[in-house]
Amino acid sequence: MNTTLEQAQQEIVDEFAMLGDWQDRYEQLIELGKELPLIAPEFKTEENLVRGCQSRVWLTAELVSSTSLGELPVVHFTADSDAMITKGLVALLVRVLNDRTPQEIMSTPLTFIDRIGLREHLSPNRSNGLVAMLDQMKRYALAYSAK
Repeated sequence: MNTTLEQAQQEIVDEFAMLGDWQDRYEQLIELGKELPLIAPEFKTEENLVRGCQSRVWLTAELVSSTSLGELPVVHFTADSDAMITKGLVALLVRVLNDRTPQEIMSTPLTFIDRIGLREHLSPNRSNGLVAMLDQMKRYALAYSAK
């Protein structure tokens, strides 16, 4: 991975800064959701549903070897949702946290969420869902860091 977690977050902040109002930003979230790679049907199971989300969000993770020799293994996420904006939210999280080490995922604060004004513009249910998705990703990272 070429970008640091901080750089990945800054890219999102810069992208959203170019968008005018929140209508444009919601449309951007929907577009990001459409670009999210499809999750394999066999992963759309009860145990992969994120608890605490009003809409259905499936999230899986696996520990994979990095491409270059000597690098630490990274966590690879796949996700999907049956709600477009929620799918965009999980796409943002995947974009920032995908293929990072468990340690990076657990220790780096995700500042982009507040910096793009996301938390204040989401309904309480979506905001709770965003927190639940992030918590699930950190739980995967914690589990893999113990291996």
